Amino acid sequence: MKKFKGKAVALAVVFVLAISSLPMLPAKADTPSSTMEKIKQKEQEKQQSEQQKKQQEEQKQQQEQQKEQLEVKQGDLKSKLNELNTELGEAADRMEAVESKIAAKEQEIDETLKELEEAKATEEAQYEAMKKRFKASYEAPKETYLEILIGSSSFSSFLNNTDYLRMVAEYDSRMLDKYQEMKEEVIAKEEVLEEERAELEELKEEIQAEQDRINELIKTTGDYVAQYQAQINTANQEIKEYEAEIAAKELEIKQQEADIAALRAQYERELALSRAAQAAAWRDISQVTFEEGDRVLLANIIYCEAGGEPYEGQLAVGAVVINRVLSSRYPNSVSGVIYQPYQFSPAGSGRLAVAIAENRATASCYQAADQAMAGMSNVGTCLYFRTPLEGMQGTIIGGHIFY
Repeated sequence: MKKFKGKAVALAVVFVLAISSLPMLPAKADTPSSTMEKIKQKEQEKQQSEQQKKQQEEQKQQQEQQKEQLEVKQGDLKSKLNELNTELGEAADRMEAVESKIAAKEQEIDETLKELEEAKATEEAQYEAMKKRFKASYEAPKETYLEILIGSSSFSSFLNNTDYLRMVAEYDSRMLDKYQEMKEEVIAKEEVLEEERAELEELKEEIQAEQDRINELIKTTGDYVAQYQAQINTANQEIKEYEAEIAAKELEIKQQEADIAALRAQYERELALSRAAQAAAWRDISQVTFEEGDRVLLANIIYCEAGGEPYEGQLAVGAVVINRVLSSRYPNSVSGVIYQPYQFSPAGSGRLAVAIAENRATASCYQAADQAMAGMSNVGTCLYFRTPLEGMQGTIIGGHIFY
């Protein structure tokens, strides 16, 4: 017995080295039903991806609508900005015209001031002349004017001399009145010009205030335009990100569709294999020659797959292994069936090798292995087992369904 156990341990070490390069396998053998489960899972994932894509497209559409609204508002602001710039240009033209009028008015005022100075000077000169004549007339002997009159050669000459003296006095008075009137007109003209200049200066201030107001509106509007542009740029960036996410999701969906197609093809192949296995020739248990170590190997795979199951579940697992040995569609040895690639995950993960090395199989696992190797089966000719799926048909024992 010790010799047999030593050989079993050596065989386990060889198995560990042989299978260390194999990929991790599923917990149960791949079957048409398990492949169908993968198909359903992939279809659910595809449906989720399609829903996510739809959400992303809706979010992109909302972002595009928001962007359009921002562009409309920005367009309105740009139109307003153009109007303000036009108004500012018109105000600048008015300002230029007013400044030109002010310059002209100041020139008129300067000319009027010169006229006023000339009028004042003329008035003063005329006044001085009158004073001199009056002075001369008062200082001259009275006989001088009398002599002029008496010295008239005739009455008409007398009248002429009288008119002359009167005309000189009237001329002086008239010229003085004229210069005074001219001075008053010049002063009035100056006042009018000053009022007009004041009005122009006031108009200039109004235009300047209007320019300041328009400039402030232009600045504020320009700031809003820039803010909307920043929001539009952000929206464009988010739209690009949504487009990238949608494109990635489309690739993901295409990959999922390809995976589903591949799984369906695999399902069809496995279904064909399953049907072929059921229809294939079956050997009788008496035709099987078990090798040394098969009992340990079978008991430990039962332990790995159904160690926590009731005895009926352990026997059923052993029966599935022996059924595959009996089927012409599978390897004709216990080790060949158990270590067939991509079938029993404990064989590929190393758990089975550790179980064999430590001989973890329980007495009930050995009893199930002995009965299975003797040809006993509580699941008929079932070739597969797994955790139950809703709607799946088969024999349920413990936590497994056998089919």
